[in-house]
Amino acid sequence: MNWGLIGASTIASQFMIDAIRAIDGNEVVAVFSSSDQRGEIYAEQHSIAKHTASLNDLLADLQIDAVYISTTNEKHKEQALAAIAAGKHVVCEKPLAMNVADAIEMVAAAANAGVTFATNHHLRNAGSHLKIKELIQSGAIGAVQSIRIFHAVHLPKNLQGWRIDNAAAGGGVIPDIVVHDADTVRFYLEEDPASVVAIERAESMGQGVEDSVMSIWSMPSDVMVQTHESFTHRFARTGVEVNGTEGSIVAQSVNTQNPTGEMTLTNANGSRQIEFSNHNLYARSMQKFVDAVNGNGSPSATGLDGIKSLAVAMAVKEAATSGASVDIDYGGL
Repeated sequence: MNWGLIGASTIASQFMIDAIRAIDGNEVVAVFSSSDQRGEIYAEQHSIAKHTASLNDLLADLQIDAVYISTTNEKHKEQALAAIAAGKHVVCEKPLAMNVADAIEMVAAAANAGVTFATNHHLRNAGSHLKIKELIQSGAIGAVQSIRIFHAVHLPKNLQGWRIDNAAAGGGVIPDIVVHDADTVRFYLEEDPASVVAIERAESMGQGVEDSVMSIWSMPSDVMVQTHESFTHRFARTGVEVNGTEGSIVAQSVNTQNPTGEMTLTNANGSRQIEFSNHNLYARSMQKFVDAVNGNGSPSATGLDGIKSLAVAMAVKEAATSGASVDIDYGGL
């Protein structure tokens, strides 16, 4: 397939262009940026043949089969619907939209048009998280009792921008990171969180948006879930702890875009290191997307997954703002 980039973004330059090109027969042939100058420089830097400041021109290009959308969050809906109407397959960054109703509209439009739609949730493609799910499903720790996710980081200067000061564009740590943790928990347990309580802060980066949040989620299975997300923790290590009736899994430095980290399984026999694959997260995700376009399976994270992770994040925001427990509204899905 030939791909068009909607957004001359950092994530595309660091991860997605190479992931697409890693698949035989796939190439990035065009990039759209609202700044013609930025688009020209970006295209030259990444050996992309065409650039345009017109989304309509990119979508009218019959050479392009699929698009990757990585603009700011408030633009996703309009751009995705335009791409779908043009018959393009779509991989969209998280969160899919600014609210659940818009995300549902996007996913429904893709289904009605017969194009493949995916959410770019990278963590479920990591060897570490795949291994955690495998251990849970194999019964290695018995019945799951609780999950704790540590996703407090220090947001690099080059990524701060709108994420720390522009609520209208979808800034804040909740839409940026909580959606990933919601998807990861759903991936592990194959169930949807039911309700949440939360607190948020604007500690040092956030200007009109939250930069740190903690929340506790109720699950239908009664598994207790606690998550911590932040932009401000310079020395924190990300991680996951899954506790069960027969053992515990502790994974450190795994909530990242790279295949890093270490994992320990502890049970009545003691503790042992668990090995996992160090494959490229994004390459796996893109391969599964291309396979789905060709009629083989489904994307790693579907549009429905994107809707549900957004719904959890929106409930966390409401709970943190109101101070009350909030039932998660999945829009009737």
